[in-house]
Amino acid sequence: MRNISIRILALALAVGLGASAHAQSDAAAKTSKSSKPAKKAPQPATSHEVLSSQAKGLALAIDTSEAIDANQLGIAARVLTGRASCELDRSVDVEPLAEKPGYFQVRFKNVSYYMVPEETTTGAIKLIEKRSGVIWLQIPTKSMLLDSREGHRLVDACTLAEQRAAVSAVAAAAGSTVPAAPAKN
Repeated sequence: MRNISIRILALALAVGLGASAHAQSDAAAKTSKSSKPAKKAPQPATSHEVLSSQAKGLALAIDTSEAIDANQLGIAARVLTGRASCELDRSVDVEPLAEKPGYFQVRFKNVSYYMVPEETTTGAIKLIEKRSGVIWLQIPTKSMLLDSREGHRLVDACTLAEQRAAVSAVAAAAGSTVPAAPAKN
């Protein structure tokens, strides 16, 4: 009977030591886990973050699709900039974007359009924002803002200082030239 008692005591001791060792390893694991910062699960994006991300993606797509080539830079050099006075006491502001050579910001009625030059067969200077379909068209005597999708002019008869000077010079030259009288023999 003494053998059985010793065996039971040994078994109880082993089970107790095993449980104690297991408890110590659990405590050590919890301590090591708590000493490391816990990683947070990724939070779902808010609607604002989603829209912001989509806007950045669209801007990148526009930048990529509207790369400026040497010909467009040549056209950009001829674009008249500043405030254009237009019909019905309206105005359009045309400014180059310093950080993006060849790109222009055209503002009309509190709306900004980001435009790039496009070649024409007539020699007119054309700036276009493909996303909205809005076009700034500049000819020697005037400029106009067009909505190509709707098929109408947003504003017409816009002139910058250089265009007004050119029109005045032509008018002055036309007024000073009088046809010569035929010579009499």
